[in-house]
Amino acid sequence: MLKTFKAWLKGSRLEWIDETPAFGNRLIQVHVTILENKPDLEAKSRGRKMAEILEKLSTCQVHMDVDPVVWQQETRQDRSLPGR
Repeated sequence: MLKTFKAWLKGSRLEWIDETPAFGNRLIQVHVTILENKPDLEAKSRGRKMAEILEKLSTCQVHMDVDPVVWQQETRQDRSLPGR
């Protein structure tokens, strides 16, 4: 049965990401598939999108009438501290 493990290829070595296979020091034949590095590109585009959305939110005046101190007091739930 084939098992799949995630790893980073660094030079000629594999560095395991999640689960480390328990094969000890035995010589094991493997097939390595190089994945495209899309997450970096997706992260950059997500960052740009987030910046655009935050810019739009900063121009909105939806919550300008909310006093942050009053809001915190209303939403905060006081509880007795253990042992006091």
